[in-house]
Amino acid sequence: MEYLYFLLFGFVAAVIGVSLPGLLNMTAVKIALKEGKESAYTYVVGALVTIFVQTYIAVFFAKLIESSVVISETLQEIGIVIFGVLTVYFLFFAKKKEKRETQAELVDGHSITIKNRFFYGMFLAALNVFPIPYYVFLSITLASYDFNVFYLAHTFLLSLGVVLGSALMLYLYIMFFRNSDREEHFLLKNINYCIGTVTGVIALITLYKLLK
Repeated sequence: MEYLYFLLFGFVAAVIGVSLPGLLNMTAVKIALKEGKESAYTYVVGALVTIFVQTYIAVFFAKLIESSVVISETLQEIGIVIFGVLTVYFLFFAKKKEKRETQAELVDGHSITIKNRFFYGMFLAALNVFPIPYYVFLSITLASYDFNVFYLAHTFLLSLGVVLGSALMLYLYIMFFRNSDREEHFLLKNINYCIGTVTGVIALITLYKLLK
C-alpha cells in the first residue's frame, strides 16, 4: 500500500502542475490541430521521457537539501507562501489570464516544422525547468511527513506517477481543444477552482505542522 501512495502523490502533483495552459500542453494542442493526433502523441511521449528524468533530478536535489534541518524548515515556510499565492491565483486570477494569453505562440514557425516530434517533445520539456524546483519541494514535503521518497523504489514510483499525471493532462488538452463542444471544455474552464482548493488545504496543513 505504501508504494501506491508515492504513485498517487506523483500523479496528483503532475495533474496540478500541468493543468494550466503552458508551453508543453498548448504546443501539444497546436501540433494536434495542424498535424493530427498521432504527431501530437509522439511529441507527448518525448516530453514525458524528459519529465521522468527531471523528477529523478528533483528528488536527488531534495535529498541533499533535506539533510539540513534549517534549510528544510525554511523551504516549508516558503512553501506555505507559495501555496498561499497559488491558492489566490487559481481562485481569482487564473481564469482571466487564460482568456488573455496562450503560450503556444512561443513556438516559432521553424520549430513547429520539426519532423521528429519525439525529440522535439524532449527538447521543449527540457526548456521547461519549472518542474525541478516544484518536485524538489514536493519531495521535501513528503519526507517531512515521514514518507521516504529517497528510497530508490519510491523515487521511481513517484516519477512514474508524475509521468502518468502529465500524460493524462496532455491527453485531455489534445482531446478537449480539438473538439469545439462547449460541454467538453467545462473541466478545463473550472479546474482552477479545484486546484485552488487543493493548494489552500496543503498550505493550511503545512502551517499547522510548523506551528505544532
